[in-house]
Amino acid sequence: MTLSGSDTHTPVPLRHNRDFGIFWAVQALSTLGSSFSLVAIPLLVLHATGSVAQMGLITGIAGAGTVASGLFAGVLVDRVDRRLLMIWCDLARLLLYAAVPVVWWTAGEHVWLLYPVIGVAAVFQMVFDVACSAAVPNIVAREQITAANSRLQATYGAGFVLGPMAAGLVAALAGPVTAVAVDAVTFGVSVVGLLLIRLRPATGGPAMDPIAGRPTAVWRDLAVGVRFLWRTPVLRAITLLYTPVTFLSLGLVDVFIYYVRHDLGQGDRVVGGLLGAASVGSIVAAVITPAVRRRVGFGPAWLAAYLACGVAIAAAGLVYHLVVVLVAAVVFAFGETMAGISSASLRQTVTPDHLLGRVTAGFWMVHHAFGPVGALVLTSAVAHAGVHGPLIAVGVSFLAIVAAGLLTPLRAAASR
Repeated sequence: MTLSGSDTHTPVPLRHNRDFGIFWAVQALSTLGSSFSLVAIPLLVLHATGSVAQMGLITGIAGAGTVASGLFAGVLVDRVDRRLLMIWCDLARLLLYAAVPVVWWTAGEHVWLLYPVIGVAAVFQMVFDVACSAAVPNIVAREQITAANSRLQATYGAGFVLGPMAAGLVAALAGPVTAVAVDAVTFGVSVVGLLLIRLRPATGGPAMDPIAGRPTAVWRDLAVGVRFLWRTPVLRAITLLYTPVTFLSLGLVDVFIYYVRHDLGQGDRVVGGLLGAASVGSIVAAVITPAVRRRVGFGPAWLAAYLACGVAIAAAGLVYHLVVVLVAAVVFAFGETMAGISSASLRQTVTPDHLLGRVTAGFWMVHHAFGPVGALVLTSAVAHAGVHGPLIAVGVSFLAIVAAGLLTPLRAAASR
């Protein structure tokens, strides 16, 4: 008998793995919906306040929710049923995002509502993302992890091609609030899909953990994940390097939207088209990353990805033209996706299954810790000095991060 995810049997090809197919499809649809909010929420804030700093504040609040949830997300993922946890997270986000159009359509514009909605939704997003990442090895075989991540990322990229363009069109025709409503509906579809699949149980877990059940077990569990990151040289290196990357990049989507709307004088439809076209870079990266990793290894692929990001961002700051901004966004999306697939696959491969939630949450919590501050700093700098200087500074900083990475184990092609 062949099992879809057993490491001791011949694995079922991904195209015949029913559970992975459903999981892949519903997450792609959910990503399509999320791309609506990616465009719609900043546009709601910009339309209501005209302030890029307020856009950065929303992004900062979301980042703070991500960091706060990292304190318990990994412990939850390693202690409870991962599928049920994802279902509850989707239900919570459905209700949160549905609240925005309900209030807007019945009581008028209330920008203040966006702050708690986005902050709380970010908590459930973080828990869901950790569970989703940890669930991949429970659906596919070990040797299929990179291929599965690449397929997921390619489909996510396709969603972000179609989603922002569709969101821009919906926002232009029916308003950004309608685009948020679409996002809420897709969470409901994701719930239905998750109800139809099953995951292999995680090996190990609380039953094998001698500290389980003690009052301090949650904190000790979290510390276990962070210690594993620190004691694994390659994981330690990418965790430390991702911290400044997130600080610099968390507010970039807001800056690109502001750049196109304010400096270049383009409408909502162009904003959606720009973000959608940029996602072509994500699709290309998702398709080629498995081959690149096999050829050069994880470290060189990760460093090359962020080298491309740095050059692209600096170019967007140096040259004042919509085409240059478009190309920069495409290259940035390409680099972010290649680096993300590579780091996720490495983490899923080297981490024991019963630790995967805690290690993933610890990784994201550490490198997201300064992201909200970075978003506020970047958008405030843009508000006071314009987009050009800050973008050049971010691009140069990315190049400095790559140079620092060459002094770590990431430089070795053996880091696969």
